[in-house]
Amino acid sequence: METVDADAVDGVNGTGAVQVPEDHEGEGTAVDGETGLTTRPPHDPPPPRTAPHVPDVPDPADPLERVGGLGAVDWAALQHHYGSAADVPELLRRCAGPDAGDAEDASSELLNLLFHQGGWICSAAPAALPFLLRLAARPDVPVRRGLLELVAVLAHEAGRIPDRSLDPGWPPAWAAALPAGLALLDDPDPSVRCAAADVVGAGASPGESTLPALLRRWRVEDDPVTRLDLVLALGRAALREPAGAHAGEVRRLLRDLLDAPEAQLRLAAVHALAPADPGLPGRRLDLLLEAVRDPGVALWQRTSAVEAGVQGVHHWTAALLTGPAPGFVLGLLADHPDDEQRTGALAQAGAVLARWRSPAAALLPRVAARLDDPAAEVRYRAAELLACLGPAAAAHADAVAALLGDAARAARHQGSVGEAAVWALARTNDPRCLPALTGLLAGGQPGTPSDARSGEQPGPPSREPSGFATAGVHLPAGDWHPAMLPALDEVLVRLPDHAGALLPALCARLDPATDPLLLRRLCQVLAEWGPRADAAVPRLLALLADDRTWTSAATALVGIGAAAAGAGEPLSARSAGAGPDADLAAWAYWKVTGEPGPLLERLPLAGDLPPQTLRRLAGLGPHAAPWADRLRALTADREPWVRVEAAHALWAATGDTEHTVPALTSAVRGLAEGRYLPVMLPAVRHLARIGPAARAAAGLLRAVPAHDGRYRSAGGWRGFTQDEEFRGAVDALLNACDSSEEPSTPC
Repeated sequence: METVDADAVDGVNGTGAVQVPEDHEGEGTAVDGETGLTTRPPHDPPPPRTAPHVPDVPDPADPLERVGGLGAVDWAALQHHYGSAADVPELLRRCAGPDAGDAEDASSELLNLLFHQGGWICSAAPAALPFLLRLAARPDVPVRRGLLELVAVLAHEAGRIPDRSLDPGWPPAWAAALPAGLALLDDPDPSVRCAAADVVGAGASPGESTLPALLRRWRVEDDPVTRLDLVLALGRAALREPAGAHAGEVRRLLRDLLDAPEAQLRLAAVHALAPADPGLPGRRLDLLLEAVRDPGVALWQRTSAVEAGVQGVHHWTAALLTGPAPGFVLGLLADHPDDEQRTGALAQAGAVLARWRSPAAALLPRVAARLDDPAAEVRYRAAELLACLGPAAAAHADAVAALLGDAARAARHQGSVGEAAVWALARTNDPRCLPALTGLLAGGQPGTPSDARSGEQPGPPSREPSGFATAGVHLPAGDWHPAMLPALDEVLVRLPDHAGALLPALCARLDPATDPLLLRRLCQVLAEWGPRADAAVPRLLALLADDRTWTSAATALVGIGAAAAGAGEPLSARSAGAGPDADLAAWAYWKVTGEPGPLLERLPLAGDLPPQTLRRLAGLGPHAAPWADRLRALTADREPWVRVEAAHALWAATGDTEHTVPALTSAVRGLAEGRYLPVMLPAVRHLARIGPAARAAAGLLRAVPAHDGRYRSAGGWRGFTQDEEFRGAVDALLNACDSSEEPSTPC
C-alpha cells in the first residue's frame, strides 16, 4: 500500500488507504486536450494463468525454501506487469536480507511488478502471496509492514476488478493464505498488527471466517492505532456474506463506538458503518468535524488502512458525504490554530467547488477570508481558488490585489502567493495584473520579499523561477483539486482587452533566440488576440524570414489576419514548399490576403482529412464546396472529432443542415448520461452558429443552465474554465434557437 502525503487527494483505495499525490501536482496523468483521454498506456495483460501447483518440498535451512519453496515454482512461466516473473524470487530473498535499505528497494519493486497501477491480478501474484506472508511473519525482516501492504492492495484489487482480469489462481491462493494473515493479528509488533487487520479487511473472505479472529484481537488490543485499523476491518468483514454468528455483535459494537470517549474511534466507527447506513455521516456531521479537527487525527498517519495526515483524513471523510452540501467544508473552514488544518480546509473547498457550482455562494466568503492568513500556503490556495472561480470572485479583487507584492512561496507549489494573485486578477480581467505580467514577460518574477503583503505595486522583477510554467499541464478530473498555476501563455491568452498594454513586453520576446517552445506559445497568444495584436506584425515579419522561427510567426499571422497584409508575399513564398509547414503558410496566406488559391491547391482531394484540415475547410466557407461529398460522408465517421469538424465544414461550405445538425447533435448526446467530453464544446459552438435550424439539438441542452454539477473532463483550473466555456456556448445556442431570426448562413 502506498504511503501518502496530505494535499491534493486522488481518492481512497479499497483497503481504505487515502491516496494523496501531494508532490505531483503538475506531474499527474496527462490528459489529451482534445480527446479528454489519459495518456497513461492501458493495460493489455496476457491471458491469466492458473498458478502452478507448489509441491511440498521441506527444507528447514531457509524459510523461503521450506514447504512449497521458491524453487518449486516455475516463476519464468508466470507473468507480472512487466513480463516474466523470473525476477520475483530474488526480490523476495532481498526483502529478507540484512541490508534494510536494499530490502526496502526490493519491497517497492515487488509492489511495482505485482500491482503497478492496478487493473489486473497477474499470475505471479497468487504464487508470491504465501511467500509475502511468510516474510511478514519473520521478526528479522525489515519490511514486514510494506509486504503486508502489498498483500492488502492486491486483495482489494482482486475484489474490485472484473473476473476476466483476475488470475484464476488468486481465489484459492487467498483462501489458503487466510490463516497466516489471521495469525499476524497477534504479532508482538503493533505496526504488523495494523497491517494484518488491513489485509484481513481487504480480502474477500466471508465474515464468518474473519470476524471471530478480529473480535478476539479487539478485546485485547491496547494500541490506539491498531484499534482504528481493527474497527475498519470489522466494518468491512461484517458486510461479507455469510457474515456468521458474530455479525450482530460487531454491528452493536460499532454503534456503541459512536459514543466512545476517543474522537478517532468515533470517526472510525462512522466509516465502518457508513456503507450499510449511507445517511449516518450526514446525521453525525458534528462528530466528523470534531474528530478531523482534533489533534488526535495524527493517529491516522500511522494506520495501515488510511496512512494519511490531516488533509488525507479530511478528504477520506468528505467522501462519505454525497452531493453539493457545503456543511462539512464550512466546518473545516472555521478558524483553527494549525496551519495544516487551514490548508486542508481549502483543499476540501477546492474539491467541492471543482465538482459543484452551488456551494460557491456559501464558500466564497470563507475562502476570501483566508487571503490574509499568516501561512503562505493558505494565502496561495485561497488566491488560487478565487482564480478558479473567476468572474464569480470579482467582488474580492481588492483583497486579491493586496497580495500582488507577496513573494512568499507556497511550500507545496512552485508559485508564489503574488503569482496566484496575478492569476486571480487575470481571471476577472482586472488591469492590476498587467505590471506583474509585463515583468514576467521580461523574464523576471513579480514582487520582492521586501514588499510582500504591503498592498503596493510589485517592485523590480526578482530572479526566482516563475511559478507560471513554460508549458501547460493537463490533469484528469477527479474528486480532488490540484492547486496549480497555468502556463504564462494560458494567462495572457485570456487578456485580449489588454493586448495594447502587454504587446511591448511580449514583442520584446519575439526573437529567434527565445526558447522555441515559449516562442511558439507566445505566437499562439497573438493568434488568439487576433487583429488587436497587429502591432506585433513587424516583429513577426522578421521571424517569418528566419527558417527556424517562421512557422511560429505564421501561426500568429493566421489569427491577426488582414491586419497583417504585408505578410502576404513571404507567406506565398513559404507556401510553395512541401509538407505540412507549407500547408500552414498557405492557410496563413488565405487568412491574411483573402486569396484561397494556394490553400485550395494544397488541400487533398483524396485521402484522409484530419480534424485540422477539416477546420481549414470550414474556414474557407463556400470555397470548400468541391469537398462537399467527402465532408458529407465524414459526418457519419466513427471518430467524434472528425464527425464534428466535418459537419461544421460542410455547413460552412454549403449551408447543409440536413446532415450537419444530426452529426453535431450526436456529439452531445452523452451529456444526458453525465458524460462531458471536450469535443462537445466545439459541437455546441458550431450548432450556435447554425442557429434556429439546430433547435432539436438545443432541446437536448435546455437542462444545462440549471445543472449544478460542473461540465469538465480536466482537473485543476481547467475544469472550472471548461464549465464556464461550455455553459457560455450552450447559452449562445439557446439564445440563437429562441430568436425569431431566420437560420444563419455561412460566411
